[in-house]
Amino acid sequence: MEKMKIGIVGCGGIANGKHLPAIKRNGNFEIVAFCDINKERAEKAKEEYGTPDSRVYTDYLDLVNEKEITAVYVLTPNKSHSFISIAAMKAGKHVMCEKPMAKTYAEAKEMVDVAKETGMILTIGYQNRYRADSRYLKRACENGDLGEIYYARAHAVRRRAVPTWGVFLNEEEQGGGPLIDIGTHALDLTLWMMDNYEPESVTGSVYRKLAEQKEQGNAFGEWDPNEFTVEDSAIGFIKMKNGATIHLEASWALNTLEVDEAKTSLCGTKAGADMKDGLRINRVQYNKQCVEKPDLNTGGVAFYTGESDNNTDIEQKTFYNAITKGTDLIVTPEQALVVTRILEAVYEAGKTGKTVYFD
Repeated sequence: MEKMKIGIVGCGGIANGKHLPAIKRNGNFEIVAFCDINKERAEKAKEEYGTPDSRVYTDYLDLVNEKEITAVYVLTPNKSHSFISIAAMKAGKHVMCEKPMAKTYAEAKEMVDVAKETGMILTIGYQNRYRADSRYLKRACENGDLGEIYYARAHAVRRRAVPTWGVFLNEEEQGGGPLIDIGTHALDLTLWMMDNYEPESVTGSVYRKLAEQKEQGNAFGEWDPNEFTVEDSAIGFIKMKNGATIHLEASWALNTLEVDEAKTSLCGTKAGADMKDGLRINRVQYNKQCVEKPDLNTGGVAFYTGESDNNTDIEQKTFYNAITKGTDLIVTPEQALVVTRILEAVYEAGKTGKTVYFD
């Protein structure tokens, strides 16, 4: 079977750490073009993941306009997600864009509009949905096991793990710090589990309290306070139109021992669930409090079919099948749009001190 020809825009950390290895393991893709503003990075990616005939570019427009390319991966800093994705879709390419969808709600909304106008597939890299615990909990939620989920917490808390590479600390390039970087994963998981994408209002606080400290104890080495132009932590309170509420917490640096990342806690009328110590579902059964901890480590079907249970592998397979077989996306652009809208509102509320209300 002929492999799908794809192009990669952005050959930095997220490309090499996540997408490129998973694309290679998938085996159904052929990367025919690599693009990066740093030509050496693109050439290095070509050597490891491309073919002798793969092209290297420094201008994304050259790549997206290649006729033989079916899909484009947008793996650049947040600032350029929207216009690269839009250019690719207008050139007739399907798009896998890394999270978050865009820096702003307006940019993300334009991406959704262009996807509809062009008929191109657009999905966002929220790979935590494909984890075994996430998939199990999603089935439980869909089955109504938790009942009505009316309160949730979205966890993205690091104690001292500020990323000191790339442009993570640059507000202009990224649009923010831990909230838009890892908070986006936790919020996405929570909204998806609740199947609730209708926010009514957002209140939030955004902090930059530890960025100036000299004794940092950072897991990734010392950061430069002069380059640390984003928040070090942020807290959001989201009220949904149906009355449900979500507490969102995100930090790269926070004096806490309660460290959780890309996790959610859910409280429903029939049961609750969290990912604090593996996946735990709590309920009252036979008039007694009990906790269920499913064994998610069994090989099961994956062992017999030879299919990978790796979340990034499933992400690539889902994208491929959506393009070639017309199967449903797991992450739709409309869902990712709501995540971006809420994140933007937390930042706005943090700056103004006022609650942000939606129409």
